[in-house]
Amino acid sequence: MTVPKTTVLVLDSAEPELLARFYAELLGGTAGPSPADGDLLLVTGPAGAVLGVRRDPGHAPPSWPLPEGSQQAHLCILVDAQSLDEAEREAVALGARPVAATDDGAAPGSRTTLRRYADPAGHAFVLEAETPPA
Repeated sequence: MTVPKTTVLVLDSAEPELLARFYAELLGGTAGPSPADGDLLLVTGPAGAVLGVRRDPGHAPPSWPLPEGSQQAHLCILVDAQSLDEAEREAVALGARPVAATDDGAAPGSRTTLRRYADPAGHAFVLEAETPPA
């Protein structure tokens, strides 16, 4: 028998309240303290996805996309293909920083269906156009 489990990706941040608010607004969700862990803030999106943010006063952001740096992990936020430009504007208005990849495979001058950013604490995330089911 398998023991029921819940998985939460936790991001470290020197300012967890600000980062939790960023993701809550970006995902159209809510942020609040974890009932089981007072040091953890939980961001819950409308589809039920949960992201954790924990205080780390010494947090050093990943250096990705620099070649010598590690991406560590990233969030992939799926959006409707027609809404990708709007989602990008929202993310940047909330404090996301666009990150250029060295080679994203796109033809020169074209817009890709995957856009890379760093959140206000430097963690990598992407907005990706969701492919409708066939």
